[in-house]
Amino acid sequence: MVTAQVNHEEDIVVVFRGFASSLVNPTAADPDIPVLTQDATITAIDRLQGPYNPDQPQYLEQNIPWETFRDRLTTLGL
Repeated sequence: MVTAQVNHEEDIVVVFRGFASSLVNPTAADPDIPVLTQDATITAIDRLQGPYNPDQPQYLEQNIPWETFRDRLTTLGL
């Protein structure tokens, strides 16, 4: 789950198996259209156990700063 600031408003995006969907704003049906805009600022990432259950989310990690998560992706070659 990605928390981001878009135009001074918070957006929460769920990413699962390469697909993303906003929980706050409409998501385009076309998967080629980005969910977050270029000017979005990612503020935190939560890792959850799948499948996602909004009534009882099971967190593996919470509030990972973007910089830390980006470093992990780089280490993994992603």
